[in-house]
Amino acid sequence: MKIISLRFKNLNSLLGEWLIDFTAPEYAVEGIFAITGPTGSGKSTILDALSLALYGQTPRLPKINKSGNEIMSRQSGECFSEVVFETLRGRYRCHWSQHRSRRLPGGELQSQRHEIADDVTGKIIESKLQDTLAAVVKRTGMDFDQFTRSMLLAQGGFAAFLQARDDDRAPVLEQITGTELYSLISMKVHERHRFEQQKLKAIKDECSGIQLLDAGSVAG
Repeated sequence: MKIISLRFKNLNSLLGEWLIDFTAPEYAVEGIFAITGPTGSGKSTILDALSLALYGQTPRLPKINKSGNEIMSRQSGECFSEVVFETLRGRYRCHWSQHRSRRLPGGELQSQRHEIADDVTGKIIESKLQDTLAAVVKRTGMDFDQFTRSMLLAQGGFAAFLQARDDDRAPVLEQITGTELYSLISMKVHERHRFEQQKLKAIKDECSGIQLLDAGSVAG
């Protein structure tokens, strides 16, 4: 999965609307960069925004609903996060949002919204919370737990990833390195080998039932 851009508004200390275009030369040329700044400046909020846009939750905060939203900036009536990402399946846009009634700071929290769309055609793929989450998992190949154990590691998360069982790490590493294709090829090769072995056995069984004539029988 490749992150193309991240746009968000009113999340924690980052009041207002922000856009990070990862295709900009500053990011594309170097290929690697660091998020730096003093404590409380919003470094982790950028990562929260990414997780929120994809999965509707973050590693640092409890699940967001109508009864509580700890990530919306104080004295604001709305917040959102939107990410554009690309996989082998295509390019997609995920948008998560929540607002208060009349979009006023003192209004009651409304239900959150979460949708995924094809970024090329603009067609909405899913717009219901659970259906959107399932669509994201299908297209990224990672659920929230796998995502936060690999691509976005919260504090202490890297140690947890290293200590995880091999069976848990393997699919995550495949997604990171792009080697899931080789696992698929291996499975196909194994299936073909088993099929050919069965064919060979059938031929041997058939041959074992054939009685060859000896020289005398042929001469007679």
